[in-house]
Amino acid sequence: MVMILSTPLYPCLTLLRETKVSLSRSKRSLCCCSVSEEPKDQSLSRRSVVYVLATTPCLLFPALISSAKTKSKSPYDERRLLEQNKRIQRENNAPDEFPNFVREGFEVKVVASDNYVKADSGLIYRDFNVGQGDCPKDGQQVIFHYIGYNESGRRIDSTYIQGSPARIRMGTNALVPGFEMGIRDMKPGGRRRIIIPPELGPPVGPSTFFSSKQFEVFDVELLSIQNCERRTIIGFYSDVTCS
Repeated sequence: MVMILSTPLYPCLTLLRETKVSLSRSKRSLCCCSVSEEPKDQSLSRRSVVYVLATTPCLLFPALISSAKTKSKSPYDERRLLEQNKRIQRENNAPDEFPNFVREGFEVKVVASDNYVKADSGLIYRDFNVGQGDCPKDGQQVIFHYIGYNESGRRIDSTYIQGSPARIRMGTNALVPGFEMGIRDMKPGGRRRIIIPPELGPPVGPSTFFSSKQFEVFDVELLSIQNCERRTIIGFYSDVTCS
């Protein structure tokens, strides 16, 4: 291993020579932990070296200063990561104006156009069509189509492919928190893209579509809203009907 020193040893070596000469001339005695019978000049010379090493850190630790100066974190190459994400999205045939995700470890930056709105909850969305009518309320059933994507723009689920829309009652915790927030203020006929951050996303694991905490993107089309009521059958059984 080659070690680069940022501080030259010449001043330290000079100090060593000067100290050795000075001590040998003055015959100054130094404290030592052991006693030997070697010649006085040789013993004094060795003790001089020990003294200089103990009082001159540049000889003992020459790499510390160099490490502090040369060891630095590489700059955050956002442009490279952004281009990499765009390339992967093109390979996955992501839809037009799909948001980009610049991921560096656990830090993720969402790059999207000014048409997107970021809510206080962290949810990000964009309306392609606002729709008409009233927004859904708790207890009502919403009927909608959706397409789900991961950060790379790869499609992970679609009700269009399944052949039938989803039907969910609002306020029953049947939806991912961010998904329900995203459609709560939609109107029938509306089309919206919802970007759900990990803290508002689904649980992870083998039983879900998602294997890790990441952003999810959903293109949602709200078809209609239905009122629901509970009915009792044969005195002890009840269900909910929506129309």
